[in-house]
Formats: sequence, C-alpha cells, structure tokens
Amino acid sequence: MKQQLTEQEKRWAVLSLASIPLIMTLGNSMLIPILPVMEQELGISKLQSSYIITSYSVVAIFLIPVAGFLSDQYGRKKVIIPALIITGLGGLVAGLASQMMDDPFLVILGGRIVQGIGSSGAFPIVLPLVGDMFKDDKEASTTLGIIETSNTVGKVLSPILGAVLAALIWYIPFYSIPLFCAASAFMVAFMIKNKGGEEKQTKFKEYLDFAKDILKEHGRWLFAVFMIGAILMFILFGFLFYLSSILEEKYDYEGVWKGIMLAVPLLALSIASFITGRKIKDNLNVMKWVTFIGIILTGASVAVIPFTDRPFYLLTIFLICGTGIGMALPCLDALITESLEKSVRGVITSIYTAMRFIGVAAGPPVIAIMMKGNISWIASLLAVFALIAGFLGYRNIKP
Repeated sequence: MKQQLTEQEKRWAVLSLASIPLIMTLGNSMLIPILPVMEQELGISKLQSSYIITSYSVVAIFLIPVAGFLSDQYGRKKVIIPALIITGLGGLVAGLASQMMDDPFLVILGGRIVQGIGSSGAFPIVLPLVGDMFKDDKEASTTLGIIETSNTVGKVLSPILGAVLAALIWYIPFYSIPLFCAASAFMVAFMIKNKGGEEKQTKFKEYLDFAKDILKEHGRWLFAVFMIGAILMFILFGFLFYLSSILEEKYDYEGVWKGIMLAVPLLALSIASFITGRKIKDNLNVMKWVTFIGIILTGASVAVIPFTDRPFYLLTIFLICGTGIGMALPCLDALITESLEKSVRGVITSIYTAMRFIGVAAGPPVIAIMMKGNISWIASLLAVFALIAGFLGYRNIKP
C-alpha cells in the first residue's frame, strides 16, 4: 500500500469489510426459517424449496475462484463493488417476481442464481483484501478475527431477522437484500482507501503457471487448510440442522424462540473468533496449535451427542462445538493471508472459501439422511471428520 492509513480510516475500513460477510450470510441464511411459508405461498414441495438455498450456494462454489483471479488482476474493490450490486439485483428480481407473478418459482430461482453469482465476488475477496491493506501481521490477524465474527453474527441474526421480516409479508426478505448490499457497496467505495491487486496484471496462462507453482510449493499445508475449513463447516451446519430439527419436531420450539435458542451457541462461536483473532497476532506456530486445540474441542463435543437429546444438553454441546470452530477459523484465514504472495492471494483464498461453501452445502442433507437411523452414526461421522481434520492440521501445517 502506497500510503499509511490513519487509525480512523482503519476503523472505518474494518467496519466496511465486516459488513460484507454479514450481509452475504443474511442474504442466504435468513431464508431458511421461512421456507415452509414459501412452500405454502408458492405451492411447491420441500425439495423444490431447498433449491432456493442450493441454487445460491452451488453457483457461488464454481465462480469463487474466477472472482479471486479477477481480483488479483484488476483490484479487490473493482470486483467487490460490482459483486455487491449484482447480489442486490438478484434479491430484487426474486422480490418482484414473488410480488407480481402468479407462478414465480422459476424466476425466484433465477434471481437466487444471480445473487449467488454476485456473492462469489464479495465475501471471498475480503480475506485477500485484508492482507493487502494491513501490512502489520498483528493488525491483519485481528481484522480477520473481526471478519469471522461478522460472518458468525450474520448466522446468529439470520433466523430471527428472517422470521420477523416474513411476519410482515413473506417476500419482504428478498427486498431487504438490495438494501443491505447498497449500504455495503457505499461503505466499500468510500471508506476503503486501499486499491490492492492493481499493481501487476498477468496473462491468464502465466497466472495459472504461477498459481501451480504456489500449490506445488505450499500444496501440503494448503490442502490441509482447505480440508479443515470444509470439515469444520460441515460439522457446524450439520450439527445446526440436527439441533434445529430436534428442537422443533420433538420439543415444539418454533419461530423466533427457536432462533434465539440457536443464537446462544452461535454467539459463543462469534466471541471465540473475535478473541482468537486478537490474540494470535502474527505467530504462525500459535495459529497451528490454536487450530489443533479448536478441532479437538469440536471433535470431543460432537462425540458425546448420543448421551441424551434433551435441549439444554444439546445446546451446551453445541456451545462447546461452536467455541472450538470459532478458535480455528481465524487461524486458518490468517495462515493463508499471511503466508502467500499478494499476487496469488486472491485465487488461493477463493479456493479456500469455495471449500467452506462445500461443507456448508453438504452438512444439512447428509445429516438429514442419517437422522433416519441411529444418532450414534451421526456422532461417529462428525467425530471421525474432526479426527481427520486434527490429523491434517497436526501433520501438514508446519509454519
């Protein structure tokens, strides 16, 4: 960066960056609690309603690496701002279709696909932008902790906000997306001074060769980080799906009250992310061991799920699980952003984010299928995945 930011500029920049994962999470997760309402209003099945979520996630998985390449070549802000605008347009299309059409389902899916295209160039570009802006590794680690915290806060608020907005009119959550995106785009445009990623442009073939060299040199620990990120998201959303189902189907907790109950463990994840980001500073060795301890804590918590399915017990276990995941995520972010050259940082962090999306997408359906059997199988699967993640972190991450 050619110029030093003042402390006030840094605070506004961090706030602007944190708005992106918050809004991207809200734009998807707040629709989950209102899917049953959409099924009634649109006359669709449960499988069809699930497409409203998966269409957003699947298209983002494939386009995230492309957005990373573009951000490396043309600048982070030049990708993030149009991406936020596209995301907002997708929400607007879905909202207008819901309000004005007699049979809007396919158009809603189209709007969600547009929204997913936009999201691929928003949150995934935040991580390399942090590395560009904050040359001091301690500041970068702290900011990454705030970014993860913002992402988690979005997960905490989503079910509550979605239920509240849908209580007014069921399609209002779609209309909220362009408003949120417009606010974030304004903040990014005027409050982030850095224009990282513009110094050097490379032909696509040369860029691929450079990226291959990076993967060849750092492939072992990068593969571990990619897999750990996917596994932790799989555990988090798989456990969340199971807990949400049990609370509603067996104990009749619904709507906003159920959302509040789920928010408490997710708040623990948020707090753990924030504290970890502030404490790890620039020590790569500490990052490795905090990641490992967080994975062990996560694995130990999911292993004892079968003991009882009482709500207080499961919420306590989920709180411990969330704390472990919250410890690991900022460390994984920092390991990538502080260990790679700026010229390929965007595409590598985008691959990492895509892997996390895969975990998010896979967790709920896998757990839904397994819930037809014994709960011990679910606990065993999650614990084995945590064991694999712990092994990868211990064996392959060598700062």
